[in-house]
Amino acid sequence: MDRTTAQPTAFDYLYPAIEPFDRRMIETGDGHRIYVEQCGNPLGQPVLVVHGGPGGGCSPAMRRFFDPDHYRIVLFDQRGCGHSQPSASVVRNTTWHLVSDMEMIRETLGIEAFLLFGGSWGATLSLVYAITHPSRVTGLVLRGVFLMEATELAWFYGGGAGQFYPREWARFVAPIPEGERGNLIAAYHARLFSGDLSEEIRHARIWAGWENALASARHIAAGDVPGDYARAFSRLECHYFHNAGFLETDGWILHNRERIAHLPAIIVQGRFDMICPPLAASRLAEGWAQAELQMVPMAGHAMSEPGIAAGLVAATNRMRHHAERAG
Repeated sequence: MDRTTAQPTAFDYLYPAIEPFDRRMIETGDGHRIYVEQCGNPLGQPVLVVHGGPGGGCSPAMRRFFDPDHYRIVLFDQRGCGHSQPSASVVRNTTWHLVSDMEMIRETLGIEAFLLFGGSWGATLSLVYAITHPSRVTGLVLRGVFLMEATELAWFYGGGAGQFYPREWARFVAPIPEGERGNLIAAYHARLFSGDLSEEIRHARIWAGWENALASARHIAAGDVPGDYARAFSRLECHYFHNAGFLETDGWILHNRERIAHLPAIIVQGRFDMICPPLAASRLAEGWAQAELQMVPMAGHAMSEPGIAAGLVAATNRMRHHAERAG
């Protein structure tokens, strides 16, 4: 194929692959061990990468959204997923435990304040951390905003998104008896925590497959999700959604947004995001003078979509220049 006519991929916009200069496990003191890695410039501007899910874990590609000569790039796997241990555990695993872990990482690494980079659930957790510790945040780069509100969960697990993907929705609801389909999060929660490993993995693959199918506006993902990954991802995600993100009230993030109104933020949102529709990003940005919302046409939810990747790299480059001007 003539490369001059080929469609660009997300990797065309990313910085070259790099390896960490530091890998470590941090003991939380309550039974969890958190995997943390650093790459880029050890003396650079700190940025904390907050992965999605909950339960998604980090990947090497996430290192590549930042200028490695400028940024000190810190990635971590949240409790129960990725390289963190124990895998798939929901014991002492709440939003507030994760916020505490982020503070522990900051203190352990001797960092005064982070730029936060997160998408989907990673955007949720970044916002909760920033609201809780505004003096420890220099700015936010967010993608596919999820506010952890009941209407968002109802959209994705109550049939709204299913109207656009009826075959995939039918596969998702098929394992659940008719009488339990009024609350699919609760129905799946019972099965993902049944104690029968084979049944947990079977339902976990279906839960994860539903989300994966809708991640991109360009194609529908095919194939089974690996069992171990699916179980950790699905148990953690369902656990958090079953408990409304452990936030005190519905709408907690927007209610407390004034605590971060002084921080710069760039929000990169896919116009056709079926998992986290653009309404949440629009509501978050409305009235936030320091926030800029970039709506990417013909893009869905995944950070691997070319338009999303290009927007995120441009955003981290702009935050780099912002830090240089501030300095």
